[in-house]
Amino acid sequence: MGKLVKLVRLNGLQFNANRDPQVYRRAVGEPFRIQALVDAGAGVRCTLRDADGQVLVTADVPAGGTFSHELKFGAPGVHVVTLVAARDGESFTQDLRLDVLAHAWVG
Repeated sequence: MGKLVKLVRLNGLQFNANRDPQVYRRAVGEPFRIQALVDAGAGVRCTLRDADGQVLVTADVPAGGTFSHELKFGAPGVHVVTLVAARDGESFTQDLRLDVLAHAWVG
C-alpha cells in the first residue's frame, strides 16, 4: 500500500520540519493555510486536532483530492496542530508547529 498523503503544505509551501520556521510564521489574525494532497488509491478522512486533542475540523477527501483548511489565532505564541489522515486501518499523522507573532515584522 502507498502513502495516504503525498504532500503536506503549510501556507503554500511544502511542509518540512527542518526548514527555518520563519517562512511559516504569521501575525495574530493572519490565516495559516494547511493542505494535504491525498493519494489516488482511495479517499480518506482528514482530521485536524489542537494540542489538547480537540477536533478542529474533519473532512472526507476523495481519492486524489486535497484537504484544505485555514486557521487564525488571536494570541501570539506557538500552537501545535496535528493532521491525521485515515482509511481502513491505515493512518498518516503529521504535527505542525504554527508560530504566531504579536505583530507583523517590520523592516
